Amino acid sequence: MQQRVKKPKRAVNLSIGADLLAEAKAAGTNLSAVLEQALAAELEGFRLEKMRSEHRNAIEAHNEFVAKHGLLSDEWRKF
Repeated sequence: MQQRVKKPKRAVNLSIGADLLAEAKAAGTNLSAVLEQALAAELEGFRLEKMRSEHRNAIEAHNEFVAKHGLLSDEWRKF
């Protein structure tokens, strides 16, 4: 995972279940940190799927080439 550069933070309003909030507070959970980590993970998945979708044709063409011709480095690999 990449190191995130500290950027200015903004206050936002969120709604979560009262029971869940009470349990999180009792456990000493840093809600901002948990949300930030979860949101970063969610967005990473979204970015990855977007990249795969945008480059699907090139990825498929590459995979077909490798299936037909093998890897270009096959003659030099020792394993």
